[in-house]
Amino acid sequence: MVSQLELNILEILNEDARTSEKRIAAMTGAPVEEVQKAISRLEEEKIIVSYPAMINWDAVDVNQVEALIEVRVSPQRGEGFDAIAEQIYRFDEVSSVYLMSGAYDLMVLMHGRSLKELSLFVTEKLSTLEHVISTATHFVLKRYKDNGVILEGRQGDHRLVVSP
Repeated sequence: MVSQLELNILEILNEDARTSEKRIAAMTGAPVEEVQKAISRLEEEKIIVSYPAMINWDAVDVNQVEALIEVRVSPQRGEGFDAIAEQIYRFDEVSSVYLMSGAYDLMVLMHGRSLKELSLFVTEKLSTLEHVISTATHFVLKRYKDNGVILEGRQGDHRLVVSP
């Protein structure tokens, strides 16, 4: 069970993982030592699993391609989707794997240096797995907003015009 302080800490770190323990203490009204203990517990319990930086790769002059791959699979007896999901997430090329509801079973997110690299992964590794029925690959062409952060907004004044 997560305490209210821990929930507040999680929300603060989710917004900005670089927020210092001292700043979190000031924001929550809790002593720094209590914040440190709470963060340690959250890390030990694997509630906080990483502190990643979000990079806007479109703003960097580097070849980077991202794909979302819909995967239909036949679940394994006694293990459901977990065993095939584990096979997929163990590939170094794969960033994320999600169990989905709807027309497909798993959503695979991956990054690579080229369309060819990603397509070779799908054709030679992913689609050849025993329980994979079909795949549909979608390449990300442009990011506008990621994890609540607007990456590229229109320039100019966005205030509403007020007239008498």
